[in-house]
Amino acid sequence: MHLVDKVIRGGYPEALSREDNRRRKTWAKQYIDSLILRDIKDIASIDKLDQVPRLMRALAQTAGQLCNYSQLGGQVGIDHKTASKYIAIFEQMYLMQRLQSWSGNRLSRLVKTPKLQFNDSGLLSVLLDFSDPMRQRNLFGQLLESYVFAELRKQITCSEDEYGLFYYRDKDQYEVDFVVENASGEIIGIEVTAAASVSLSDLAGLKRLASVAPQNFKAGIILYDGTETLPLGRVNDRPLWAMPIATLTSSRKM
Repeated sequence: MHLVDKVIRGGYPEALSREDNRRRKTWAKQYIDSLILRDIKDIASIDKLDQVPRLMRALAQTAGQLCNYSQLGGQVGIDHKTASKYIAIFEQMYLMQRLQSWSGNRLSRLVKTPKLQFNDSGLLSVLLDFSDPMRQRNLFGQLLESYVFAELRKQITCSEDEYGLFYYRDKDQYEVDFVVENASGEIIGIEVTAAASVSLSDLAGLKRLASVAPQNFKAGIILYDGTETLPLGRVNDRPLWAMPIATLTSSRKM
């Protein structure tokens, strides 16, 4: 199955069981409507239920980006505290998750701005009205990151060991999409690209992460839309690899 098809299908069994793309979209829209009309009422008291669909669409547009509660609230006419409250409710419903920033100082992680990630790329694709990967390349980048996020969470959940999942971004704007940390503080950096090849510029964030955490950094991985696992050299004597995105679903064990 082509990568685009995997991403827009997502992981819900009800969506995967529908071969026709139109039927999957119809199911996803009905599912989202039922969450808003029924499930949200069951777990929280929300005064302005009519604003929830607009907020959810606004959140979809910021998937994979830093949470700016004031900006999000302003788009739908609510204050930043209410926006944060709604996001917490969506987290309880396993629709999305705020991904914390990785830092060598664990206390400082609590004060840095989190990123917002959706737990299912199929639902996200419907909220974004995604249909054309050639014309909507930026949107597909968001969807792909969401897809990888969901797969990493599955791996972590199924693992016998304890792992944390974070992102990395510093004041110089170096970024790493995901940082996986074990209980001992050892980390692996993971970058995601929809390209079928990897360039040296794709390694910039991983190299920066390795330089700020030389004792903790164990490996860097670029997940790409290719078929081969390729060595990309070393940094601080730690390996860098390019690996197919399909590797994530070839095994559920970390």
